[in-house]
Amino acid sequence: MGDMPHLFEPLQLRGLTLRNRIVVSPMCQYSSHEGFANDWHFVHLASRAVGGAALVFTEAAAVTPEGRISPDDLGIWDDVQAGAFERIARFVKGEGAAFGMQLAHAGRKASTRRPWDGVGTVPPEEGGWDPIAPTATPFADNYPVPRMMTAEDIVQVVDAFRNAAYRARRAGFDVVEVHAAHGYLIHEFLSPLSNTRTDEYGGSFENRIRLCLEVVSAVRGVWPEDLPLFVRISSTDWFEGGWDIEQSVELARRLGAIGVDVVDCSSGGNVSQAKIPLAPGYQVPFAERIKRDAAISTGAVGLITDPAQADAVVRNGQADVVVLAREMLRDPYWPLRAARELGHEVAWPAQYLRAAPPHSLAR
Repeated sequence: MGDMPHLFEPLQLRGLTLRNRIVVSPMCQYSSHEGFANDWHFVHLASRAVGGAALVFTEAAAVTPEGRISPDDLGIWDDVQAGAFERIARFVKGEGAAFGMQLAHAGRKASTRRPWDGVGTVPPEEGGWDPIAPTATPFADNYPVPRMMTAEDIVQVVDAFRNAAYRARRAGFDVVEVHAAHGYLIHEFLSPLSNTRTDEYGGSFENRIRLCLEVVSAVRGVWPEDLPLFVRISSTDWFEGGWDIEQSVELARRLGAIGVDVVDCSSGGNVSQAKIPLAPGYQVPFAERIKRDAAISTGAVGLITDPAQADAVVRNGQADVVVLAREMLRDPYWPLRAARELGHEVAWPAQYLRAAPPHSLAR
C-alpha cells in the first residue's frame, strides 16, 4: 500500500472528526407522510453509513409545513417528528458515520408534485397549500403563485429554523446544514432575479443576504459550539443579472464570521430558463474559488462519480469534502469501492467481511 489517498484522510470540524472526505448529499425521497421519517428513510440512510461514507445527510427537512417542496417531504417542524429520527441516528453513528440534517424551506417552489407524479402545482383539495416567497412571482408558469412575505412571516421563518436546529440536536444529529440554494426560500431572497422587495430585505446586496444571515445566526445560536454547521448555496444562477460567484464569495466570508464551518457549493435552481453547462465536476471551480477567496472550508458537489476524480478534488485543494448524490443512489457502498480502486484499506462491516478484499478489518 502506498500513501493514504487524500479522499480517505480524516477531517476535523470543531469537535467532530469525519473518518474520510466523502459526504452523502441531501437527496429528496418524497416518501414521508406528514413529514415523518419511516422505514424507507431508515434503510436509505443506514445503507450509506454501512457503505463507508463519513457524513450522511437526510434529505431537505422542512422547518414548517408550508416549507415542504411536496406533501411527501420530510419535516422537522414538530417535536414528535424529531423523535422518529432517533433510531436512525443511533444506527448511522453506530456504523462510524456522522449524521446530518439539511434544514430547508421551499419558498415559492413549495406545494408541487413529487417527480414520479408529474410536474406542477398540488392544489389545496389534493393536500397542497399557498406558498410564501419574497414576492408574489411564481418560479414558472406551472408553479403556484406565492404570497409575498410580511415582516412577521420573516420573523416566523427565522424562528422555525432555530427551533428545527434545536430539535435536530435532541434527535442525535451531529451536523446541520442550512439550505440556501436551488431556488428555495433563502436563495430566492439572495438573488436579485427573485427578490425585488423594496424593504430592508430587498434591493442591495446587504439587504438580500439579510435573511440568510439571520437564519444562520439563529441556528448557530442553538447548535452546540463543538459541532459543525454547513450552508449549501447556489454559487451562481447561471443567468445574467442574477446571483453570481462574486456575491457567493462575499456571502461565504460573512458566513464564516458568524460560525459556519463548511460552504457546500452547488449552483442553479432559481431561474427556470437558465442554461447550465453540465459536465463532470462542473461545480468544483466554485468550491475552489470560495475556499481560496473566502478562507472557509468547502464541499464540492455535482457529477462527481469516479474515485480518482474525487481524490483529485481533495488532493488539489479544490474542496475539503466531496458531496455525492446520484452516484450514492447507484451504489450505496461507493466509499468501499473507492478505497479498493485507490489502493487503500478501510474497515468493512463485520457482516460483509466475507466479500471484502484481503486484509480488510472489521468495524
